[in-house]
Amino acid sequence: MGSIEIKKDFYINGKVVKIISGAVHYFRIVPEYWEDTLLDLIDMGCNTVETYVPWNLHEPKQGEYDFDGIKDIERFLSLAHQLGLYVILRASPYICAEWEMGGLPAWLLKYSGIRLRSDDEQYMKCLEQYFSILLPKVSQYQIHKNGSIILAQLENEYGSYGEDKEYLKKVFKLMRDYGIQVPVFTADGTWNEALEAGSLINEDVFPTGNFGSHAKENMEILEKFMQRHDIEAPLMCMEFWDGWFNRWNQEIIRRNPQEFIESVKEMLEIGSVNFYMFHGGTNFGWMNGCSARKEKDLPQITSYDYDAILTEYGAKTEKYHLMRELITGEQHRLENRRKTCSYGSVKCKNRVSLFSVIEQISTIIENSWPLTMEELDHYYGYVVYQHDFQSYTKQSRLRVIDARDRIQIYVNNKFIGVQYQEEIGDEILFETSLDNQNDLKILVENMGRVNYGAKLQADTQKKGIRTGVLIDIHFTKKWKHYCLNFNKTDAIDWSKEYIGGPAFHQFVFTIDEIPNETFIDVTNFGKGIVLVNGHHCGRFYQVGPTGSLYIPGPFLKRGENIIVIFETEGVFADEIILNDKPIYIDIHK
Repeated sequence: MGSIEIKKDFYINGKVVKIISGAVHYFRIVPEYWEDTLLDLIDMGCNTVETYVPWNLHEPKQGEYDFDGIKDIERFLSLAHQLGLYVILRASPYICAEWEMGGLPAWLLKYSGIRLRSDDEQYMKCLEQYFSILLPKVSQYQIHKNGSIILAQLENEYGSYGEDKEYLKKVFKLMRDYGIQVPVFTADGTWNEALEAGSLINEDVFPTGNFGSHAKENMEILEKFMQRHDIEAPLMCMEFWDGWFNRWNQEIIRRNPQEFIESVKEMLEIGSVNFYMFHGGTNFGWMNGCSARKEKDLPQITSYDYDAILTEYGAKTEKYHLMRELITGEQHRLENRRKTCSYGSVKCKNRVSLFSVIEQISTIIENSWPLTMEELDHYYGYVVYQHDFQSYTKQSRLRVIDARDRIQIYVNNKFIGVQYQEEIGDEILFETSLDNQNDLKILVENMGRVNYGAKLQADTQKKGIRTGVLIDIHFTKKWKHYCLNFNKTDAIDWSKEYIGGPAFHQFVFTIDEIPNETFIDVTNFGKGIVLVNGHHCGRFYQVGPTGSLYIPGPFLKRGENIIVIFETEGVFADEIILNDKPIYIDIHK
């Protein structure tokens, strides 16, 4: 059996150990590539891997748990142990991580008045139920049980959100009650207000800092904080940022490799470190997060490349080679473990409008008034709100009151307008028929819930139409909700009509050998998502900064492959190109 003790240093199995760790999120990398990433981490000189655990991924609906495939955390922990890596487990309720709602499940928002990340009774009841399932699974991989987990996180950057010590105490108690016995830490920005608010002064909990430069100054603040509270623990940066995340319609953020290495040298002279990220990966599906702004929110892109030490697709960067030389002294450069592939162009086989097949790919719910996505138990993606109305004038006016995040309005299947957060509520004028009932459809997209800051509250993160729709100056009643289910795309009748607007585009091609990873060029498409053999590769948007989506090799197969693009703007091409490298868009052009 192994052991870890917290003194002035980390003592692992009785020996002083400096932790040199890299962040790897198992849920952002297909399982077939986990070993490649961890081997690269070892080759760079790291002895530890750190990972978050997203609550919303493992309990997508209340009481329904999923630990299969890319969500198989036990397989990841077992692999790390087999390869000889220690593990830092950050299975806190909230993870931030530029992940949808910071990892908190959207179904929490169904509870009226719930206060997230607090000792709110309902919130804690939900958290305990989740921990009662998760923690017994992961606790068997702790070091004292012949596993690899050496540290576990209590909460994440809580000092940047709250100061509810009763909440922190209750989370800590739950962790101990459900089997976590290794030392527990908090991670906060290294300024005194954040450290004071986010820490739990407890002999079993110690503080760490998050930053990406100026290690000496940041560690001095952390050290003085620990001295004030008589805390004996090693100095550690739990997130040493080597890059940064990216948002739509903003330039890709890059960090100079040599400047980064100089900052790392300074940090390694002081204490232990976890590099965030070692391998960023991809926000598959709907899981991209969103930055909070006062005037409007800024959703993040599908790629979580992060300008990390390995690229989104696992290639070694200049940072990797420099880091390896710094840590191990080895100067020869290692080759990449995998190769990307270009499969060329593929012609469109079929195209059909969403409104022609909407009943085939939707769950349909009728209600007097528009329901939010949370009320519909449809937490991500798209909902089409449909209403029939009689017009008494040739021109009508409409206002959508309090909707999130982006709406596209159609009357009698004719496009009327699009609004994002800052325009929603503005009046729209449109032509109507006097002879027949008019068909109003509003396509609403959840572009990602806020993952950090004061807007991470139940009353701000509900999606869909949250109040109602005014035609003339009155609220309209009697609505149908079409909750688009992209697991039903096999049911699409491609012989149906293409009438423009939001549509599905099908591409079929054959691969003769074992497939490699590739990139789909979406620069000629407007906005939407890509499905590859049923796998949701994420969102694209022509505003950039990315013009492609990453397709892991395991999403493809030898033989026939089917790509379905759902595009919402009516901007598309008759062919796609599968490249061996990502495409970036100059947003200034």
